[in-house]
Amino acid sequence: MSGHGHGHGHGHGCEGEHEPAERGLEYGLYGRIDLEKMQCLNESREGDGKLVFKPWDRRRERDTYVESDADEELLFNIPFTGSVKLKGVIISGENDDSHPAEVRLYKNIPHMSFDDTGREPEQAFRLNRDPAAELEYPTKIARFSNVQHLSIHISKNFGSESTRVYYIGLRGEYSEAHRHEVTICNYEASANPADHKVESVIPQTNFIS
Repeated sequence: MSGHGHGHGHGHGCEGEHEPAERGLEYGLYGRIDLEKMQCLNESREGDGKLVFKPWDRRRERDTYVESDADEELLFNIPFTGSVKLKGVIISGENDDSHPAEVRLYKNIPHMSFDDTGREPEQAFRLNRDPAAELEYPTKIARFSNVQHLSIHISKNFGSESTRVYYIGLRGEYSEAHRHEVTICNYEASANPADHKVESVIPQTNFIS
């Protein structure tokens, strides 16, 4: 029995064989975005910015994209439905000068505008052209460990008048935003021992013991 399950792709170099399923789960943060409240500033067509967040297995599809309007910049304001630990980002565009060349990440600044992008980002990346959505840019996790809102500022492309993005992938961990309710329950149970709900439990406890 001990020999079973050994050597099923731990530490092998052939990533393509066993990584996709696991990576697909890790890149599932798109499903934790509050799309109703998400904004994309300077998109040429309203609503297109939301379309570039999609499942891992659709990352190479080219039928939906967002294109910038007045200049090459795009700013995504991404609220999550809970708390996120962001570990990595993939940004895929066209294999030409419209591909994003620089991206800046900001944490927990809801409704960010282009006026706010002068401030220091949590992290910035120089990007390579990545039409196949293969290149991941790892974050400094300590800076992105409690993210309720992420802003992605694409500040430059490779020289085109407009920027085109097909896919943005966010890798990380998600936790529900319900700790507050749990705290209240614990507080009520321990702080009110004379409460009638607690009293009704006491006879049963005594009977069992």
